[in-house]
Amino acid sequence: MLSAESYWFPLVDVVGESHPDDATPPSYWYEGACPNTGRLLRLPRSPLAEAVAKGLMQQLRSEWPEPEEGKMFGVLLVRRGDGEVGVLKAFSGLWRGQATWEGWAPQIPGREHVALEEKRTLQALEERKQEIIRLWDIPERDELARLQPQWEEERAALKEELRSRKQRRKEMRRELEEELAGEERSEALEALNRESQLDGFKRRDQKREWDALLGPLREAVEQADARIREIKQDRKVLSQTLQAHMHEVYRLTNFAGVSLSLRDLLPDTGIPTGTGECCAPKLLHLAAHLGMTPLAMAEFWWGPGLADESKEHGHFYGACAERCQPIMGFLLSGLDSVALPTLQEDLPMEILFQDEHMIAVNKPSGLLSVPGRYLSGQDSAVSRIRSLFPTISGPVVVHRLDQETSGVLVVACHAEAHRSLTAQFRERAVRKRYLALLEGLVMGEEGEIDLPLAPDPERSPLQKVDGSNGKPSLTKYKVLERTSERTRVCFEPVTGRTHQLRVHALKGLKAPIVGDTLYGEPSPDERLCLHAFSLQLQHPETGEVLLLESPPPF
Repeated sequence: MLSAESYWFPLVDVVGESHPDDATPPSYWYEGACPNTGRLLRLPRSPLAEAVAKGLMQQLRSEWPEPEEGKMFGVLLVRRGDGEVGVLKAFSGLWRGQATWEGWAPQIPGREHVALEEKRTLQALEERKQEIIRLWDIPERDELARLQPQWEEERAALKEELRSRKQRRKEMRRELEEELAGEERSEALEALNRESQLDGFKRRDQKREWDALLGPLREAVEQADARIREIKQDRKVLSQTLQAHMHEVYRLTNFAGVSLSLRDLLPDTGIPTGTGECCAPKLLHLAAHLGMTPLAMAEFWWGPGLADESKEHGHFYGACAERCQPIMGFLLSGLDSVALPTLQEDLPMEILFQDEHMIAVNKPSGLLSVPGRYLSGQDSAVSRIRSLFPTISGPVVVHRLDQETSGVLVVACHAEAHRSLTAQFRERAVRKRYLALLEGLVMGEEGEIDLPLAPDPERSPLQKVDGSNGKPSLTKYKVLERTSERTRVCFEPVTGRTHQLRVHALKGLKAPIVGDTLYGEPSPDERLCLHAFSLQLQHPETGEVLLLESPPPF
């Protein structure tokens, strides 16, 4: 039986009497659609939650000064029934070799039902691992590795020797044809033929000798490799069977009091290993089980970063796309949902493409891509799509356009499509083209702008060219038309940095985009003249190349 006293800590014990005012807008929202109503549910990562998380970082720094592994940690601000605000904390997976630590959110219920099976499976996996190690270390493998280069060296040397002898015989035959005749020439040519036969015997004898030596070694190695493949397949089946059983018994509870297994939650999709073991589901499940109301949550990475640089020490991160985001709507169910946004009727949004896997719209200038921080900024392309298509599930955001930028915007309809589409953007497999109207005359007809960009801390959210700390940023451009004072340009960004086209236009082409109030001259009468008119990518299900286009409005 879970006890609140075991996991709940008073807020004052963590951040003291002085702490940030949560009236400040959040930096991130955990969000998901309710599986029953399709309504958007949200939980902020507020300044106070971040302050609590930083307090936990200080605790980790003192108790665990040199972490040998990187791990996600999280905090959840909650209100008890008596109105007092406190903190729950969690870590993902195992921490320092253990799944549970005093005072930290426990594992999701259900694991105890497969504890014996898990123990047996882990023992069987370890036995198979040791057998694989033994098979990799057989003496025949080392002996083959030692002799193989020697065989190849001798074979190459004989091949070169025989090639030289063959060339010499060829020259001798030509000389004999010219200098001798009759029986004398025939005998000389026959002698050369016998020499050629002897060389062939020599090659076969060498191969036979080495085959006798290497053959048994190769056979032993091939048998060992075949056995390794069998063991790996067997190990895969064991792991999948255990995971399937875990997914059947792991049960998550939401704030509506509904408990479901992972298998019931995600019946039609593959369930990634580790689902339910991240901080967010452990914290939300615990709060729901204890009858506490969540107020805000924050997750951060602590320890050595990942090799792919996707996680860095001390940085905050949102819900992971594969394991947490698909179940976030269920976890938040039962909380007061965000009211449907009031639509800005003067900003109509056209649907360009729609099927059960993805949706493409023509986002108007002035409409947010995703909901903003304030309640007044809830109208967005994603909010409208969720309202129009309540059956879409999981993460939907694939990429974004600035509020002032118009054009083609793509969203995913389910987790698998989201993985495919975001991978295409991440790997720069998507061709994006923008039309821009620039203030001033651009010299030259086409080229590339290669200027590294970094945030400008003194003028946030602006970006600046920074040769020392900036991230590589590359834009291709082509002049389409010139008037007396302006230039119409096609931009094709290779990278996708914040405000990349705005800064590259100003600093690279010395001509700001018309209507750019951030980097150019304020022009209240003109919109930002930047439009994403073409987007080419592969359909996430069929692989078909799609060309999505929207005519420029200026």
